[in-house]
Amino acid sequence: MATPTTSTTPDQVPGATWTIATLLPATGVSLSALLLFAFQLSGWGHAVLVASLVGAYLVRRELGKDLLLIGVGVVIVSATSVEADISWERFIVIGTVLILAVTVPLLIDRLIYRRRAISFPWFGGHRWTRVEVAYVIAVPFLGWALLPFYFIRSGAYLNWPNITDASELIRFFVGVNFVGTWDELFFICTCFALLRRHFPVWLANVLQATIFVSFLWELGYREWGPALTVPFALIQGFLFARTGSLLYVLAVHLLFDAIVFMAIVHAHNPEMFAIFVY
Repeated sequence: MATPTTSTTPDQVPGATWTIATLLPATGVSLSALLLFAFQLSGWGHAVLVASLVGAYLVRRELGKDLLLIGVGVVIVSATSVEADISWERFIVIGTVLILAVTVPLLIDRLIYRRRAISFPWFGGHRWTRVEVAYVIAVPFLGWALLPFYFIRSGAYLNWPNITDASELIRFFVGVNFVGTWDELFFICTCFALLRRHFPVWLANVLQATIFVSFLWELGYREWGPALTVPFALIQGFLFARTGSLLYVLAVHLLFDAIVFMAIVHAHNPEMFAIFVY
């Protein structure tokens, strides 16, 4: 029998302590995303997810309810490929699926569970420190230094389609910003927030980052992309736990994604956004 760990935080379910018995189903949900998104093993992924949800309900009903919301979002996303594609058909299909993956768990939380465990705190009531402001300013420079080297040297930019006209360029720009916003709404404000109700911040962060990075792998951040996406996912969770502000983590993410957009376009078309050194 595992020994309960540290005391709960204000975000946690009252009286909840985590043990190996509660960690196993939560880990199973995260690993199901790895199987579904990164390894493309649909049957195994869904089987692990279902078994994990059943186990969670047997261990602790409230844990089962929260993991079910994450599982619903994961299943919805797994209904279609999220590999980067800017054709109009895929643009609409992927956008619809991602919207549903956020709204369906939210509606279940509000209308069926009749609570507000999922929320999107815009400001969070935390005054940004000088270090936090400095980090926001530094993010584009970090992206400029790291992203072109990753995309071009690894060849990962080939996981994104080449831009051939203005319409595709606009769709790609909108898509990058839409997915970046969705990442924070689902992985941070939904998955991370729900996991924090049952686990300490560091552990909830690792669990959400597993789902986050698995999705990014399918999206196109492959080769040695996890060397960038794992720290990014963990830092985003840490920053949200610290600031409680969706605005803050979204600002960081979209500034970083602005460099992602320019770096990928430049990799395909070197004459465009020729501002990088790699």
